[in-house]
Amino acid sequence: MPDMIEVQIDSVRVHLMTPSRLVVLKQINSERYLPIWVGPYEAEAITVALQEVEMVRPLTHDLLKNVFGAFNARITRIEIVKLENDIYYGTIVAEVDGREIYVDSRSSDAIALSVRAHVPILVHPSVMDSAGIVPEQDMPEGDEAPEKSEPAPLTKEGVERLTVFEDFLGKLDLDKLDDKDKPDEDEPPEKPKKPKKK
Repeated sequence: MPDMIEVQIDSVRVHLMTPSRLVVLKQINSERYLPIWVGPYEAEAITVALQEVEMVRPLTHDLLKNVFGAFNARITRIEIVKLENDIYYGTIVAEVDGREIYVDSRSSDAIALSVRAHVPILVHPSVMDSAGIVPEQDMPEGDEAPEKSEPAPLTKEGVERLTVFEDFLGKLDLDKLDDKDKPDEDEPPEKPKKPKKK
């Protein structure tokens, strides 16, 4: 099995147009990132644990961690092992009586559990190679701005629509609009009102 890549949670981001959230994992000692879409509840579970907010009663992922502990199973790491049809597959790895057990999990639940158990998150190299992002490579090289292309010529129908606005603008008396807020030359400017005595 190839060496797994260790990552850490970089951020949990909100997408304003959808209820989904984005968990961004960052490769240790590298500028490579792995974005994973998660549901709002899983994102909240991750955020609550990251901020170490104490809840009155255990949330689902706290309960899961407690169940592992009750059966003397020590969570050792979380693995993101596969990406198939835009779905990430996670595994919770625990140690019981000297042997390792692997529990299939959604990646979002596995990440939420890793924060609570304070264990590393490992990603399979094939996942990182197919979905990892390196920001520098995504940016265009050099400081040159992209060339602006000429706008497409208007169609006959488009020209006809614009003539309506030209007619409207032609009828406006812009000088009157500018002078609207100015006082008339014949009228003296208004004196400032004195404050009332209390």
